[in-house]
Amino acid sequence: MRRILLLVAAALLGLALFAGATAWSESKMTLTVAKVDSGPKLLDDASWDKATALNVHFEGKEKFANKKTSVITKAVHDGENIYFLFKWNDPTKSIAKGAWQYDGQNWRHLKGNEDRIALLFEIERIDKFATKGCTVVCHVPPGKTAADGKFGTTSAAQKGDLWHWKAARSDPWQHADDTWVTKISKKKGGRKSDAGSGGDKRNQTKDKKKPAMMLAPGKKLTANGVLLAENAVEIKDYTTFKDGAVITFRMPKKPGGSRGDIKAVSKHDGSDWTVMLYRKLDTGHDDDTAFNTRKKYSFAMALFDDSGDEDSYDSDVMTLSFER
Repeated sequence: MRRILLLVAAALLGLALFAGATAWSESKMTLTVAKVDSGPKLLDDASWDKATALNVHFEGKEKFANKKTSVITKAVHDGENIYFLFKWNDPTKSIAKGAWQYDGQNWRHLKGNEDRIALLFEIERIDKFATKGCTVVCHVPPGKTAADGKFGTTSAAQKGDLWHWKAARSDPWQHADDTWVTKISKKKGGRKSDAGSGGDKRNQTKDKKKPAMMLAPGKKLTANGVLLAENAVEIKDYTTFKDGAVITFRMPKKPGGSRGDIKAVSKHDGSDWTVMLYRKLDTGHDDDTAFNTRKKYSFAMALFDDSGDEDSYDSDVMTLSFER
């Protein structure tokens, strides 16, 4: 996805697909989590009809500066799990993430990153997050650009729960990467992976000139042609590859433990992404937000269009409220 089209027709399409969507306004928006008897299993599950959709507005930054987009958003819970549904216009499906391609003589990285959507909730109160959202966790030194900044809080007592769906690196395992945000260290940012396994493995030789791994005999690639780290075997003979051969560079690793809490279901229909993320209301892990249906929560979202780093679209801070 190289650009998200911001035509009025796209917005109208989104509203038609999610009937009853509430238009964005300058005031702080509230996403109401509807109570359902049984949690949705599919993107078009009838239980989604009980939720009121929001048309959430996003502002672009860095290479997307002065651009806007929107994401139609819904949420439900069944007393045990919380579910989010997102739909946004995206005519190009981006899952390359620098995949290797052979030209008959040499290997090179294909151009392209991946599509992503991220959500940030408070685990422990983050100062000014309720009014300013992700702005307060993006720290940029004076005179520097956002790319020179670091993501995190100003004290260890302030913690955030970051849900990060990645079309190339987490979706092949039908998950979103579960991470958390804490105090920025002197050398590193404050974003940490939850306890457990997950992430991805770079598929490259020591000299970084070609892939080191290929699909193991008897194993299969994912529906999108992604090579999972657990299904890879070392390449012994490069002469077997033909001109045009493509191999995954960022091989997704199987998520487990707290890092594997957030499950995902997704679909790209040629014009739009639809993504469902869900997990337990309370995972019992201290690196996750424990959702209490009697409370309200501040949260914000970011959307990435075939992009990385700070090239994103960001939402204003919103309120998550549970239906009584």
